[in-house]
Amino acid sequence: RIDVLHNNVGAARLGGMEELTLDEWRATFAVNLDSVFLGVQKTLPHLLERGGSIVNVSSTGSIRWTGYPYPAYAAAKAAVNQLTRALALQYADRGVRVNAILAGLIDTPLVYRELAGGRSPEVVRAERAAHCPTGAMGTAYDIAHAALFLASDEARCITGHNLIVDAGLA
Repeated sequence: RIDVLHNNVGAARLGGMEELTLDEWRATFAVNLDSVFLGVQKTLPHLLERGGSIVNVSSTGSIRWTGYPYPAYAAAKAAVNQLTRALALQYADRGVRVNAILAGLIDTPLVYRELAGGRSPEVVRAERAAHCPTGAMGTAYDIAHAALFLASDEARCITGHNLIVDAGLA
């Protein structure tokens, strides 16, 4: 049986509005938003049988400038936030909770693959850590712990929430 759906996918394409093509814009939405739609669509019937939880992973880029020119990513993740709220209210009375995690500057391979711009991982890590009020980026474990909480019975009264996990950025 399915008790939890964890939509944890993200890909950022650097480039402002002047550089992005329509195909790049659409591809970014396909990865970051369409994947959430499809995951929910396929698992919702199972969750409605017994209740359950959906945890979507979004980004602080969806609510504020993070220093990276990726408007398609920011817009797609903002759509994930609103989809989270809409689904939470639509299915709350049927036992399905829906929440999102807005990840801040997190130390993951995606950063070095998609956002480094050819700079060394050490330089990028130091720059990103310096932007965090805590002095350090979060880790994948920080996001995982938040997701486990939101999926758990301890969060049974939380739905439609966008939980910011960002070392104090927002």
